[in-house]
Amino acid sequence: MTVSIPDPSRTTGEAVRPTRRALVAGSVGNFIEWYEFGVYGYFATVIAANFFTPEGGNDLEGLVKTYASFALAFFFRPIGAAVFGRLGDRIGRRPVLILVVLLMTAATTLIGLLPTYDTVGAAAPWLLTFLRVLQGLSAGGEFGGAVSIMTEFAPDGRRGLYGAWQSFTVALGLLGGAGVAALLATVLSEQALNDWGWRLPFLLTLPMGLGALWLRLRLEETPAFRGAGDTRGADKQVGGAVAPPLPTPPAAEVARAIVLGAGRIMGWAAAGYTFLVVLPSYLQSTLGASFRQALIATVVANLGFAVSIIPAGWLSDRIGRRPVMLSGAALVAVSAIPLLNLLQDADRSNLVKGVAVFAAGAAVGLMAGPGPAMLAEMFPTRVRYTGLGLAYALSNAVFSGCAGLIITKTIERTGEVDIPAYYTTVTCAISLPALLTLRGDDHRGPLRDGREDGCGDGRGDARGVGR
Repeated sequence: MTVSIPDPSRTTGEAVRPTRRALVAGSVGNFIEWYEFGVYGYFATVIAANFFTPEGGNDLEGLVKTYASFALAFFFRPIGAAVFGRLGDRIGRRPVLILVVLLMTAATTLIGLLPTYDTVGAAAPWLLTFLRVLQGLSAGGEFGGAVSIMTEFAPDGRRGLYGAWQSFTVALGLLGGAGVAALLATVLSEQALNDWGWRLPFLLTLPMGLGALWLRLRLEETPAFRGAGDTRGADKQVGGAVAPPLPTPPAAEVARAIVLGAGRIMGWAAAGYTFLVVLPSYLQSTLGASFRQALIATVVANLGFAVSIIPAGWLSDRIGRRPVMLSGAALVAVSAIPLLNLLQDADRSNLVKGVAVFAAGAAVGLMAGPGPAMLAEMFPTRVRYTGLGLAYALSNAVFSGCAGLIITKTIERTGEVDIPAYYTTVTCAISLPALLTLRGDDHRGPLRDGREDGCGDGRGDARGVGR
């Protein structure tokens, strides 16, 4: 006996139309994750003084160690993406997203309660690093689930717009972190900020995390995953014909698609963290800006990033992911060196510098807007959570997590103040050939469920797995 089950790859009918609850619940964890990662970056110099610089130690060396801890957390993201992604592809997006937001909230809140180096000595940096590792694991499981939720609920022809909300909440998280940091820098003395004020942004994660938990407990499972689950061990009738269970693509094909996806977003990863997170400490330690001036510049860059994301996602639904993302990568590659030279010019007005960093953030947004949908379209349902999560985590581990460490250490050794520009230019230039492999019609039609081409028939379609 066969049972007729609606095709989950189609978004017709009220039952599978995305809801506001799904969109908010899918994106709220990203806000918390990137709020915390932004706060850590913005307070990097303060954290370095409290956890990595014993009395009489070198401030720049302490900052390098702070970024090493920052990078270590990113290298645990792929592990989290693999572990939680596998769970998400087996038991569902919803329960795994609940688990990762709990882990992220607990780890971030505990950072705000940690004793410093002056209190417990060498144990302080190790405790901080341990909590950063937990954050890296949970963050690795967040992206794949959130993007799966958003794109699997999205109607055909609107995945770019819905997926862009993931990147938009990243921008909101970074802006939220920068806003809190700027507020504290304004209302507290420098001594109070260094002594205890830096703890407040981390402790604010607790109420935010509880709100995110409440939203995700009310979240429904995606129709695509429900459809895939219904086919395990049973036949499925579609359009009057009996179809076999959704196939799982070969591991080698998944691995190739993950590497390709990571290459496509490496420019986004590197430029995003350089301009949006590392910029404050660079302006302070290299160009002599004050903490408040550096934060203002970062807020302006993040505003440019936020403003362009949703329009970029919407535009990619009209003209395709490839032209929009290629434009962003090319703009960053050609403008990074002039931008940094402008920031280094003491004769330039603050208004001109503000416009420049706003434009830099907007260029990154052209890559970030279509990026989540582009990754989701590379993988069929049975491996989507794992595949897109790993592609994103690997690219961010190498090109985002290491950005602060590479830039700070290289400047320390060479004295070359243009290192951030070289870094973003090279990574975006390398990303361009990978983006050129995108097909012009990738944005059209439903998300793939694995049946379209037999998953690995050797036709070599650049979309990703099995094509």
